[in-house]
Amino acid sequence: MAFSNDFLWGAASAAFQVEGAWNEDGKAPSIWDALNKGHIKHGETGETACDHYHRYKEDIALMKELGLKSYRFSVSWPRVMPAPGMINQKGIAFYQNLVNELCQAGIEPICTLYHWDLPMWAHEKGGWENSGISELFAEYAAVMVDALSDRVQYWCTVNEPSVFTACGYITGTHAPFIRTIGDQQRMGVTVAAVTKNILLAHGKAVKVIRDRAKKPPRIGIALAADIFVPTERVGEDEAKAKTLAAGASPFCAAYWMDPMLLGKAPEHLKDLFTDEDRAIIHQPLDFFGFNSYNSASYSDSTGPNPDRQQGLPITAMDWPITPDVLYYGAKFFHDKYGLPVLITENGMANLDFVMSDDCVHDPQRMEYMKSYLTGLKRAVEEGIPVLGYTYWSFMDNMEWAEGYDKRFGLVYVDYRTQKRTLKDSAKYYQSIIACNGEIIP
Repeated sequence: MAFSNDFLWGAASAAFQVEGAWNEDGKAPSIWDALNKGHIKHGETGETACDHYHRYKEDIALMKELGLKSYRFSVSWPRVMPAPGMINQKGIAFYQNLVNELCQAGIEPICTLYHWDLPMWAHEKGGWENSGISELFAEYAAVMVDALSDRVQYWCTVNEPSVFTACGYITGTHAPFIRTIGDQQRMGVTVAAVTKNILLAHGKAVKVIRDRAKKPPRIGIALAADIFVPTERVGEDEAKAKTLAAGASPFCAAYWMDPMLLGKAPEHLKDLFTDEDRAIIHQPLDFFGFNSYNSASYSDSTGPNPDRQQGLPITAMDWPITPDVLYYGAKFFHDKYGLPVLITENGMANLDFVMSDDCVHDPQRMEYMKSYLTGLKRAVEEGIPVLGYTYWSFMDNMEWAEGYDKRFGLVYVDYRTQKRTLKDSAKYYQSIIACNGEIIP
Protein backbone atom coordinates (compact mmCIF):
# COMPACT_ATOMS: atom_id res chain seq x y z
CA MET A 1 0.00 0.00 0.00
CA ALA A 2 1.43 3.38 -1.03
CA PHE A 3 0.78 6.83 0.36
CA SER A 4 -2.74 7.94 -0.59
CA ASN A 5 -3.20 10.29 -3.51
CA ASP A 6 -4.43 13.00 -1.13
CA PHE A 7 -1.59 12.52 1.36
CA LEU A 8 -0.73 15.86 2.98
CA TRP A 9 2.98 16.38 2.34
CA GLY A 10 3.53 19.55 4.32
CA ALA A 11 5.70 21.80 6.42
CA ALA A 12 5.00 23.96 9.45
CA SER A 13 5.80 27.14 11.31
CA ALA A 14 4.57 29.10 14.32
CA ALA A 15 3.54 32.74 14.43
CA PHE A 16 6.04 34.03 17.00
CA GLN A 17 8.90 32.16 15.39
CA VAL A 18 8.49 33.58 11.88
CA GLU A 19 6.20 36.58 11.65
CA GLY A 20 8.10 39.44 13.27
CA ALA A 21 6.12 42.71 13.07
CA TRP A 22 5.69 42.28 16.79
CA ASN A 23 3.99 45.65 17.38
CA GLU A 24 2.69 46.55 13.92
CA ASP A 25 -0.87 47.10 12.74
CA GLY A 26 -2.42 46.95 16.19
CA LYS A 27 -0.73 43.80 17.49
CA ALA A 28 -0.31 43.61 21.27
CA PRO A 29 2.65 41.91 22.98
CA SER A 30 2.64 38.21 23.71
CA ILE A 31 4.36 36.66 26.72
CA TRP A 32 7.30 35.86 24.42
CA ASP A 33 7.53 39.54 23.41
CA ALA A 34 7.11 41.04 26.87
CA LEU A 35 8.88 38.58 29.17
CA ASN A 36 11.86 37.33 27.16
CA LYS A 37 14.56 39.57 28.66
CA GLY A 38 17.21 37.40 30.25
CA HIS A 39 15.64 34.18 29.02
CA ILE A 40 16.78 33.95 25.37
CA LYS A 41 20.31 33.00 24.39
CA HIS A 42 22.30 36.03 23.25
CA GLY A 43 19.39 38.31 24.24
CA GLU A 44 17.62 37.75 20.94
CA THR A 45 13.95 38.60 20.30
CA GLY A 46 11.22 37.80 17.82
CA GLU A 47 10.72 41.42 16.85
CA THR A 48 11.72 40.74 13.23
CA ALA A 49 12.26 36.96 13.14
CA CYS A 50 11.83 35.88 9.48
CA ASP A 51 9.71 38.93 8.60
CA HIS A 52 7.06 36.49 7.37
CA TYR A 53 4.38 39.11 8.12
CA HIS A 54 5.69 41.16 5.21
CA ARG A 55 7.16 38.33 3.10
CA TYR A 56 4.43 35.68 3.25
CA LYS A 57 3.80 35.84 -0.51
CA GLU A 58 7.48 35.16 -1.22
CA ASP A 59 7.42 32.31 1.27
CA ILE A 60 4.28 30.74 -0.16
CA ALA A 61 5.80 30.96 -3.65
CA LEU A 62 8.67 28.83 -2.32
CA MET A 63 6.17 26.39 -0.79
CA LYS A 64 4.49 26.08 -4.16
CA GLU A 65 7.86 25.54 -5.86
CA LEU A 66 8.52 22.67 -3.46
CA GLY A 67 5.12 21.19 -4.23
CA LEU A 68 3.86 21.30 -0.65
CA LYS A 69 0.34 19.94 -0.28
CA SER A 70 -0.23 21.52 3.13
CA TYR A 71 1.13 24.23 5.38
CA ARG A 72 0.55 24.22 9.11
CA PHE A 73 0.67 27.74 10.51
CA SER A 74 -0.42 29.24 13.80
CA VAL A 75 -2.34 32.39 14.59
CA SER A 76 -0.94 34.99 16.95
CA TRP A 77 -3.73 35.49 19.48
CA PRO A 78 -2.48 38.99 20.48
CA ARG A 79 -2.34 40.02 16.82
CA VAL A 80 -6.04 39.37 16.29
CA MET A 81 -7.22 40.19 19.84
CA PRO A 82 -4.94 42.88 21.30
CA ALA A 83 -7.24 43.35 24.31
CA PRO A 84 -10.08 41.38 25.90
CA GLY A 85 -13.09 41.39 23.57
CA MET A 86 -11.31 43.57 20.99
CA ILE A 87 -10.93 42.31 17.42
CA ASN A 88 -8.09 43.77 15.36
CA GLN A 89 -9.26 43.73 11.74
CA LYS A 90 -5.75 44.30 10.39
CA GLY A 91 -4.58 41.21 12.22
CA ILE A 92 -7.53 39.21 10.89
CA ALA A 93 -6.78 40.48 7.38
CA PHE A 94 -3.22 39.16 7.55
CA TYR A 95 -4.40 35.60 8.19
CA GLN A 96 -7.16 35.89 5.60
CA ASN A 97 -4.61 37.03 3.04
CA LEU A 98 -2.23 34.24 4.08
CA VAL A 99 -4.95 31.61 3.64
CA ASN A 100 -6.05 33.11 0.32
CA GLU A 101 -2.48 32.92 -0.97
CA LEU A 102 -2.16 29.31 0.19
CA CYS A 103 -5.41 28.31 -1.49
CA GLN A 104 -4.40 30.01 -4.72
CA ALA A 105 -1.16 28.02 -4.62
CA GLY A 106 -3.10 24.78 -4.13
CA ILE A 107 -1.79 24.31 -0.59
CA GLU A 108 -4.11 23.04 2.17
CA PRO A 109 -4.01 25.41 5.17
CA ILE A 110 -3.83 23.74 8.59
CA CYS A 111 -4.56 26.32 11.28
CA THR A 112 -3.22 25.95 14.83
CA LEU A 113 -5.03 28.27 17.21
CA TYR A 114 -2.44 28.27 19.98
CA HIS A 115 1.30 27.81 19.54
CA TRP A 116 2.52 29.30 22.82
CA ASP A 117 2.26 33.08 22.22
CA LEU A 118 -0.30 33.91 24.92
CA PRO A 119 -1.37 37.58 24.90
CA MET A 120 0.30 39.50 27.69
CA TRP A 121 -3.10 40.81 28.72
CA ALA A 122 -4.26 37.21 29.25
CA HIS A 123 -1.14 36.45 31.28
CA GLU A 124 -1.87 39.46 33.48
CA LYS A 125 -5.25 37.87 34.25
CA GLY A 126 -3.44 34.76 35.47
CA GLY A 127 -2.59 33.08 32.17
CA TRP A 128 -3.20 29.33 32.00
CA GLU A 129 -3.57 29.28 35.79
CA ASN A 130 -6.69 31.45 35.48
CA SER A 131 -9.95 29.48 35.51
CA GLY A 132 -11.47 32.01 33.12
CA ILE A 133 -8.96 31.44 30.34
CA SER A 134 -10.94 28.65 28.68
CA GLU A 135 -13.79 31.09 27.99
CA LEU A 136 -11.34 33.66 26.63
CA PHE A 137 -9.88 30.97 24.38
CA ALA A 138 -13.35 29.97 23.15
CA GLU A 139 -14.05 33.60 22.24
CA TYR A 140 -10.77 33.76 20.34
CA ALA A 141 -11.55 30.48 18.56
CA ALA A 142 -14.91 31.89 17.45
CA VAL A 143 -13.20 34.96 15.97
CA MET A 144 -10.81 32.82 13.91
CA VAL A 145 -13.43 30.32 12.80
CA ASP A 146 -15.67 33.13 11.60
CA ALA A 147 -12.73 34.66 9.73
CA LEU A 148 -11.15 31.58 8.12
CA SER A 149 -13.44 28.56 8.09
CA ASP A 150 -14.82 29.21 4.62
CA ARG A 151 -11.32 28.22 3.39
CA VAL A 152 -9.72 26.36 6.30
CA GLN A 153 -10.89 22.80 6.95
CA TYR A 154 -8.07 21.47 9.18
CA TRP A 155 -7.73 22.83 12.71
CA CYS A 156 -5.41 22.09 15.64
CA THR A 157 -6.59 23.59 18.91
CA VAL A 158 -3.29 23.70 20.82
CA ASN A 159 0.31 22.80 20.10
CA GLU A 160 2.24 20.61 22.53
CA PRO A 161 0.37 21.26 25.78
CA SER A 162 2.93 19.07 27.53
CA VAL A 163 5.77 21.39 26.55
CA PHE A 164 4.23 24.73 27.43
CA THR A 165 2.99 23.26 30.72
CA ALA A 166 6.36 21.77 31.68
CA CYS A 167 8.64 24.46 30.28
CA GLY A 168 6.37 27.41 31.03
CA TYR A 169 5.19 26.50 34.51
CA ILE A 170 7.62 23.91 35.93
CA THR A 171 11.18 24.47 34.69
CA GLY A 172 10.59 28.08 33.67
CA THR A 173 12.69 27.79 30.52
CA HIS A 174 9.85 28.99 28.26
CA ALA A 175 7.41 31.87 28.60
CA PRO A 176 5.92 32.85 30.97
CA PHE A 177 9.14 31.60 32.65
CA ILE A 178 7.45 30.50 35.88
CA ARG A 179 9.70 28.07 37.77
CA THR A 180 7.98 25.87 40.34
CA ILE A 181 10.31 22.88 40.28
CA GLY A 182 11.77 22.37 43.75
CA ASP A 183 8.57 23.51 45.45
CA GLN A 184 6.41 20.40 45.27
CA GLN A 185 3.28 21.98 46.71
CA ARG A 186 3.34 25.01 44.44
CA MET A 187 4.25 22.90 41.43
CA GLY A 188 1.38 20.51 42.08
CA VAL A 189 -1.20 23.27 42.42
CA THR A 190 0.11 25.14 39.37
CA VAL A 191 0.30 22.13 37.06
CA ALA A 192 -3.15 20.92 38.10
CA ALA A 193 -4.72 24.30 37.31
CA VAL A 194 -2.87 24.69 34.01
CA THR A 195 -3.78 21.15 32.93
CA LYS A 196 -7.45 21.58 33.70
CA ASN A 197 -7.66 24.94 31.95
CA ILE A 198 -5.87 23.73 28.82
CA LEU A 199 -8.20 20.73 28.57
CA LEU A 200 -11.29 22.90 29.03
CA ALA A 201 -9.99 25.42 26.49
CA HIS A 202 -9.45 22.62 23.98
CA GLY A 203 -12.91 21.18 24.51
CA LYS A 204 -14.65 24.53 24.23
CA ALA A 205 -12.67 25.41 21.11
CA VAL A 206 -13.60 22.10 19.45
CA LYS A 207 -17.27 22.80 20.10
CA VAL A 208 -16.94 26.33 18.75
CA ILE A 209 -15.30 25.04 15.57
CA ARG A 210 -17.99 22.38 15.08
CA ASP A 211 -20.81 24.84 15.69
CA ARG A 212 -19.52 27.74 13.58
CA ALA A 213 -17.36 26.35 10.79
CA LYS A 214 -18.54 27.06 7.26
CA LYS A 215 -16.66 24.11 5.74
CA PRO A 216 -17.02 20.71 7.40
CA PRO A 217 -14.07 20.84 9.81
CA ARG A 218 -11.42 18.25 10.56
CA ILE A 219 -10.18 18.89 14.08
CA GLY A 220 -7.25 17.54 16.05
CA ILE A 221 -4.39 18.51 18.31
CA ALA A 222 -0.62 18.63 17.92
CA LEU A 223 0.62 16.51 20.82
CA ALA A 224 4.18 16.01 22.05
CA ALA A 225 4.39 12.83 24.10
CA ASP A 226 6.86 10.17 25.11
CA ILE A 227 6.93 7.39 22.50
CA PHE A 228 8.87 4.30 23.48
CA VAL A 229 10.17 1.96 20.81
CA PRO A 230 11.44 -1.62 21.08
CA THR A 231 15.13 -2.08 21.78
CA GLU A 232 17.44 -5.04 22.29
CA ARG A 233 16.27 -5.05 25.91
CA VAL A 234 12.58 -4.16 25.49
CA GLY A 235 9.97 -5.87 23.33
CA GLU A 236 7.16 -4.21 21.36
CA ASP A 237 4.43 -5.08 23.87
CA GLU A 238 6.34 -3.43 26.69
CA ALA A 239 7.16 -0.40 24.55
CA LYS A 240 3.50 -0.03 23.61
CA ALA A 241 2.32 -0.40 27.21
CA LYS A 242 4.79 2.24 28.38
CA THR A 243 3.83 4.64 25.56
CA LEU A 244 0.10 4.37 26.27
CA ALA A 245 0.14 4.11 30.06
CA ALA A 246 -1.59 6.77 32.12
CA GLY A 247 0.78 8.68 34.35
CA ALA A 248 1.33 11.91 36.25
CA SER A 249 3.79 13.34 33.71
CA PRO A 250 2.45 15.85 31.15
CA PHE A 251 4.53 13.95 28.59
CA CYS A 252 2.31 10.88 28.88
CA ALA A 253 0.01 10.83 25.86
CA ALA A 254 -2.84 9.52 28.02
CA TYR A 255 -2.50 12.54 30.34
CA TRP A 256 -4.11 14.66 27.61
CA MET A 257 -5.73 12.24 25.20
CA ASP A 258 -7.67 10.08 27.68
CA PRO A 259 -9.65 13.16 28.82
CA MET A 260 -10.08 14.40 25.25
CA LEU A 261 -10.95 11.11 23.57
CA LEU A 262 -12.12 8.79 26.36
CA GLY A 263 -13.67 11.21 28.84
CA LYS A 264 -11.28 10.18 31.61
CA ALA A 265 -9.60 12.78 33.79
CA PRO A 266 -5.93 12.18 34.66
CA GLU A 267 -6.07 9.74 37.58
CA HIS A 268 -4.06 11.89 40.00
CA LEU A 269 -6.19 14.95 39.13
CA LYS A 270 -9.61 13.33 38.81
CA ASP A 271 -11.02 15.07 41.90
CA LEU A 272 -10.52 18.42 40.15
CA PHE A 273 -12.88 17.55 37.30
CA THR A 274 -16.65 17.57 37.51
CA ASP A 275 -18.90 15.52 35.25
CA GLU A 276 -19.62 18.75 33.37
CA ASP A 277 -15.89 19.41 32.91
CA ARG A 278 -15.33 15.94 31.49
CA ALA A 279 -18.23 16.38 29.08
CA ILE A 280 -16.82 19.68 27.83
CA ILE A 281 -13.36 18.20 27.32
CA HIS A 282 -14.58 14.96 25.73
CA GLN A 283 -15.32 16.18 22.21
CA PRO A 284 -15.05 14.06 19.04
CA LEU A 285 -11.86 14.61 17.08
CA ASP A 286 -11.11 13.78 13.45
CA PHE A 287 -7.41 13.00 13.70
CA PHE A 288 -4.67 12.34 16.21
CA GLY A 289 -1.90 14.83 15.50
CA PHE A 290 1.48 14.30 17.08
CA ASN A 291 4.86 15.97 16.94
CA SER A 292 7.82 13.63 17.20
CA TYR A 293 11.56 14.13 16.82
CA ASN A 294 12.94 11.15 18.72
CA SER A 295 11.85 8.28 20.92
CA ALA A 296 11.84 8.42 24.71
CA SER A 297 14.49 6.94 26.95
CA TYR A 298 13.80 4.05 29.30
CA SER A 299 16.24 5.32 31.92
CA ASP A 300 15.31 7.57 34.80
CA SER A 301 16.80 11.02 35.28
CA THR A 302 19.22 9.90 37.99
CA GLY A 303 21.11 7.17 36.19
CA PRO A 304 22.95 6.53 32.94
CA ASN A 305 20.91 5.96 29.81
CA PRO A 306 21.70 2.51 28.41
CA ASP A 307 20.08 3.47 25.09
CA ARG A 308 22.15 6.66 24.63
CA GLN A 309 25.78 5.79 24.08
CA GLN A 310 28.46 8.29 23.21
CA GLY A 311 28.94 8.56 19.46
CA LEU A 312 25.39 7.66 18.42
CA PRO A 313 23.85 10.06 15.85
CA ILE A 314 22.40 13.24 17.31
CA THR A 315 21.03 16.50 15.92
CA ALA A 316 22.24 20.03 16.64
CA MET A 317 19.70 20.08 19.49
CA ASP A 318 21.58 17.12 20.99
CA TRP A 319 18.51 14.95 20.34
CA PRO A 320 19.08 11.31 19.38
CA ILE A 321 18.10 10.18 15.89
CA THR A 322 15.59 7.35 16.25
CA PRO A 323 13.89 6.70 12.89
CA ASP A 324 11.41 4.06 14.12
CA VAL A 325 9.54 6.55 16.30
CA LEU A 326 7.06 7.62 13.60
CA TYR A 327 6.17 4.01 12.84
CA TYR A 328 5.57 3.03 16.44
CA GLY A 329 3.90 6.33 17.34
CA ALA A 330 1.40 5.98 14.49
CA LYS A 331 0.81 2.32 15.31
CA PHE A 332 0.42 2.67 19.06
CA PHE A 333 -1.78 5.78 19.00
CA HIS A 334 -4.05 4.43 16.28
CA ASP A 335 -4.39 1.11 18.10
CA LYS A 336 -5.58 2.80 21.30
CA TYR A 337 -7.61 5.75 20.04
CA GLY A 338 -8.82 4.54 16.64
CA LEU A 339 -8.26 7.84 14.84
CA PRO A 340 -6.32 8.59 11.66
CA VAL A 341 -2.95 10.07 12.55
CA LEU A 342 -1.28 13.18 11.21
CA ILE A 343 2.41 13.84 11.78
CA THR A 344 2.12 17.50 12.73
CA GLU A 345 5.88 18.00 13.26
CA ASN A 346 9.05 16.06 12.54
CA GLY A 347 12.47 17.38 11.62
CA MET A 348 15.98 18.15 12.78
CA ALA A 349 18.24 21.06 13.61
CA ASN A 350 21.49 20.89 11.67
CA LEU A 351 24.72 22.88 11.39
CA ASP A 352 23.67 24.64 8.18
CA PHE A 353 25.46 27.48 6.40
CA VAL A 354 25.72 28.88 2.89
CA MET A 355 28.78 27.43 1.21
CA SER A 356 31.09 28.87 -1.44
CA ASP A 357 28.80 27.70 -4.23
CA ASP A 358 25.92 29.71 -2.67
CA CYS A 359 24.14 26.47 -1.72
CA VAL A 360 23.27 24.89 1.61
CA HIS A 361 24.30 21.24 1.59
CA ASP A 362 22.63 19.33 4.42
CA PRO A 363 22.94 15.60 3.71
CA GLN A 364 22.32 14.77 7.37
CA ARG A 365 18.83 16.25 7.16
CA MET A 366 18.15 14.37 3.93
CA GLU A 367 19.14 11.11 5.59
CA TYR A 368 17.07 11.96 8.66
CA MET A 369 14.02 12.62 6.52
CA LYS A 370 14.49 9.44 4.49
CA SER A 371 14.94 7.24 7.54
CA TYR A 372 11.97 8.63 9.46
CA LEU A 373 9.73 8.49 6.39
CA THR A 374 10.76 4.89 5.83
CA GLY A 375 9.18 4.09 9.18
CA LEU A 376 6.08 6.10 8.35
CA LYS A 377 5.75 4.32 5.02
CA ARG A 378 5.87 1.03 6.89
CA ALA A 379 2.90 2.18 8.98
CA VAL A 380 0.97 3.09 5.82
CA GLU A 381 1.78 -0.27 4.25
CA GLU A 382 0.37 -1.99 7.33
CA GLY A 383 -2.93 -0.18 6.84
CA ILE A 384 -2.61 2.48 9.53
CA PRO A 385 -4.50 5.56 8.31
CA VAL A 386 -1.90 8.33 8.08
CA LEU A 387 -3.25 11.62 6.73
CA GLY A 388 0.04 13.39 6.19
CA TYR A 389 3.57 14.28 7.19
CA THR A 390 4.48 17.82 8.25
CA TYR A 391 8.17 18.70 8.26
CA TRP A 392 9.33 21.11 10.97
CA SER A 393 10.07 23.61 9.87
CA PHE A 394 9.45 25.23 6.53
CA MET A 395 12.23 27.74 7.16
CA ASP A 396 14.82 28.51 9.78
CA ASN A 397 13.29 30.58 12.55
CA MET A 398 13.41 31.83 16.12
CA GLU A 399 13.86 28.61 18.09
CA TRP A 400 12.25 29.94 21.28
CA ALA A 401 14.74 30.19 24.17
CA GLU A 402 17.52 28.89 21.90
CA GLY A 403 17.38 32.02 19.75
CA TYR A 404 18.50 31.84 16.12
CA ASP A 405 21.41 29.40 16.31
CA LYS A 406 19.33 26.23 15.83
CA ARG A 407 18.27 25.77 12.21
CA PHE A 408 15.43 23.34 11.51
CA GLY A 409 14.30 24.72 8.16
CA LEU A 410 14.08 23.38 4.65
CA VAL A 411 14.76 26.99 3.66
CA TYR A 412 17.84 28.79 4.95
CA VAL A 413 17.20 32.31 6.24
CA ASP A 414 19.96 34.90 6.42
CA TYR A 415 18.61 36.94 9.33
CA ARG A 416 20.67 40.01 8.39
CA THR A 417 19.26 40.29 4.88
CA GLN A 418 16.18 38.00 5.07
CA LYS A 419 17.42 36.23 1.93
CA ARG A 420 15.89 32.76 1.53
CA THR A 421 17.90 29.85 0.12
CA LEU A 422 16.50 26.40 -0.60
CA LYS A 423 18.64 23.79 1.12
CA ASP A 424 19.46 20.49 -0.54
CA SER A 425 16.93 18.88 1.80
CA ALA A 426 14.20 21.11 0.38
CA LYS A 427 14.97 19.83 -3.11
CA TYR A 428 15.05 16.27 -1.80
CA TYR A 429 11.65 16.76 -0.15
CA GLN A 430 10.42 18.23 -3.44
CA SER A 431 11.38 14.98 -5.17
CA ILE A 432 9.64 12.90 -2.49
CA ILE A 433 6.44 14.89 -2.91
CA ALA A 434 6.60 14.76 -6.71
CA CYS A 435 6.52 10.95 -6.68
CA ASN A 436 4.21 10.71 -3.65
CA GLY A 437 6.86 8.97 -1.60
CA GLU A 438 7.74 6.26 -4.09
CA ILE A 439 11.47 6.88 -3.64
CA ILE A 440 11.21 6.25 0.11
CA PRO A 441 12.59 2.75 0.79
